[in-house]
Amino acid sequence: MYVAVKGGEAAIRNAHKLLADRRRGDRSVPALRLDQIVEQLALGVDRVMSEGSLYDRELAALAIVQARGDMIEAIFLVRAYRTTLPRFGYTRAIETGSMLVERRVSATYKDLPGGQLLGPTFDYTHRLLDPELAAGGEVAEPEQRAGEAEAMPRVAAILAREGLIEPDGDMPGDHVPGDITREPLEFPMARDIRLQALSRGDEGFLLALGYSTQRGYARNHPFVGEVRIGEVELELDVPELPFAVPLGSIRVTECQMVNQFKGSAKAPPQFTRGYGLVFGQSERKAMAMALCDRALRATEFGEDVIAAAQDEEFVISHSDNVQATGFVEHLKLPHYVDFQAELDLVRRMRAAHDARENAGKADEKRQAAE
Repeated sequence: MYVAVKGGEAAIRNAHKLLADRRRGDRSVPALRLDQIVEQLALGVDRVMSEGSLYDRELAALAIVQARGDMIEAIFLVRAYRTTLPRFGYTRAIETGSMLVERRVSATYKDLPGGQLLGPTFDYTHRLLDPELAAGGEVAEPEQRAGEAEAMPRVAAILAREGLIEPDGDMPGDHVPGDITREPLEFPMARDIRLQALSRGDEGFLLALGYSTQRGYARNHPFVGEVRIGEVELELDVPELPFAVPLGSIRVTECQMVNQFKGSAKAPPQFTRGYGLVFGQSERKAMAMALCDRALRATEFGEDVIAAAQDEEFVISHSDNVQATGFVEHLKLPHYVDFQAELDLVRRMRAAHDARENAGKADEKRQAAE
């Protein structure tokens, strides 16, 4: 703690009381319940879970209330709470190919095996404010129909049958995935580590970088091969049991970008991949992540690194909004000693500058008199 802060403990306590008062707001208005936030602000909850690296809807809702709707502060709260939790083990890699799909769209093929499912989306809304929401009117039940489950192969698998996209590749049997929550970041990174960092990176930062790749600041012409949102099962291997134990299911958003690649002396012309996977429903974040993932593979494909989105150290070192917030907002804390030292230095430099100026003017006057 800064020594100077200790002298203001009473002021800090009062500031916390005032914060609690402003958080509660008008007492005549009913207080928000966590279940209301979970059900009606679900996309905000999903973002806090994803960038907070903790899948718990009620905790994310609590963080949103405590942060007064400040999403990055809520993410910070969830991250801090996450550090207090014990680690029991690692689940098996989720199988998104067997996802119980709620939404699935592709910009590459109109007719896909399994079909396209629009699901809940803003894509075709008119972006006009709806006064009926303010009135709290009843909402009609959605249309439902019975249907048989149909296989939904990935678009990448369709292209792979013709050899038109880079192979997915097999993970070496002895490879142990890294864990950015337990190991310090080192550059260059393996792709699994990089994807972890991107998955919990700031949506706005990754969105801006992904946008930059489409504006010519990287050789990247993407097509959305597929975006799918739905429930996937989690399974845990227990040493005492010969089978995996199901733990439940979580909702995730997965995006596979199909990107152009001209080929080389060693590889025929083919498409390449960019990948994004995040908690909850957050397709904008998953798409931005996939764009950045592909841009960061520039070295892998022998491409020139000419843009910010292709610079691994720049992207990963600045994508974490909790670190960025700490670094920016700490500037509000007392820096009296540092500033006074610089203030004294500037004053002495100004005095030396003025002395030189005065000496120069005196020389000019003397020369003019002679």
